[in-house]
Amino acid sequence: MFVTTTNDVPGYRITQVLGEVMGLTVRSAHLGQNFTAGFRAIGGGEIPEYTKIMYESRFEVMTRMWHEGQRRGANAVIAMRFESSSIGNFTEFCAYGTAVVIEPLAQVQPAQAPQMEQVQMPPMEQPPQQ
Repeated sequence: MFVTTTNDVPGYRITQVLGEVMGLTVRSAHLGQNFTAGFRAIGGGEIPEYTKIMYESRFEVMTRMWHEGQRRGANAVIAMRFESSSIGNFTEFCAYGTAVVIEPLAQVQPAQAPQMEQVQMPPMEQPPQQ
């Protein structure tokens, strides 16, 4: 499946628009991360504890968005965006885009550019049932 921030995929034609798809998570740092990060902030520079949370959260919401697109029958997500916001001491991360079905144009070889290679996302962990 292709995921792109653009509104189209060069060399492909959109044949169906399946609607918006999204992935969402709300995260917080644990006490140890906040404590260590507080000391690192005194000296300035990158705070690896928070960088790790951001990286993992973005990957998680992309995976959830990707799976929602697959469930709808899409083979691409276009116009993908990230958003984050604070809710109290927590941070919400969201990835969203438009699920579409695309097909290659007759004269163009699919996935000929390295950036167009399809990426396999790992299986999504199922949220606990309540």
